[in-house]
Amino acid sequence: MAVIDTGLLEKGLNTAFQSRFDATKTHFGDLSTPIKSDSDSEKYKWLGSTPRMREWGTGRLAKGVRTESYSVENQKYEATVEVDRDEISDDKTGQIRIRVEEMAQRAATHKDYLTSQLLINGGTAGFNSYDGVSFFNNAHVSGASGAQDNSLTYTAVSVDDPTTLEFKGALRQAIATMMSYQDDVGEPANIDSDGLVCVVPPAMYFSALEAVNASIISNTSNVLAGVAQVVSFPWLTNLSKWYLLKTNGVVRPLIFQDREAVEFTSLTENSDETFKRDVFLFGVRARYALTYGLWTMAVSTDFTV
Repeated sequence: MAVIDTGLLEKGLNTAFQSRFDATKTHFGDLSTPIKSDSDSEKYKWLGSTPRMREWGTGRLAKGVRTESYSVENQKYEATVEVDRDEISDDKTGQIRIRVEEMAQRAATHKDYLTSQLLINGGTAGFNSYDGVSFFNNAHVSGASGAQDNSLTYTAVSVDDPTTLEFKGALRQAIATMMSYQDDVGEPANIDSDGLVCVVPPAMYFSALEAVNASIISNTSNVLAGVAQVVSFPWLTNLSKWYLLKTNGVVRPLIFQDREAVEFTSLTENSDETFKRDVFLFGVRARYALTYGLWTMAVSTDFTV
């Protein structure tokens, strides 16, 4: 007996999945440099900064590569929904389609989740930048840079609920610190203050938004108006900590290593699962990895008393 087609079979659900997946807003693409992977892992050998233009003089002066490197292994991810065959035949309200669309939304935002985990763990030993210390650390050294700090603190009356003025002060400090970083040859690592994004926990969202958008705060000129975007990640549960990322560089603070894109597949009426257990399976699968890029384009700030 044929299954009644209520628009919930593979073709219809695949369309529903893809439409929702494409329509879901994500942020990882703005925060990370995309790298197309063609193997199970990729090795990143940091070349150091490219040299400034110089007078020709006696001829070209080639710059050698630096030795910092690390490998990043692609991870396989999946999510699967099991649906009783009778539910497919009887569904008249689109509940199964809703579950598939929710799966699409979660699949699309999974890379944002991984991004948040990199930020959360960035100050923890073992979650290292290319220079061998944790990504957020007060002892970054590369070549002639000297020791540099991208793990900051800023005083607030209530660390879990900073005021707009307090966030403004913390943002000014973070920008000034980021602009002071030097590369491995002692040159400025960041040559402009464009492409800045504040990544904050939800409870800090409105303070951050007001700080970067209001023209006047408490009768004080806000010279930071429009200087950065604000993004809130629900997975950031430390209410006192936020992150400033610079996203307009060739290499960004994070790297998205793309091996196999998200695909939606199903086992329906002609599958062994349906024959044996009278169920349909709908699932997604992908292979990729997110990892750290340039620490000079990232600053963490923890509000303290």
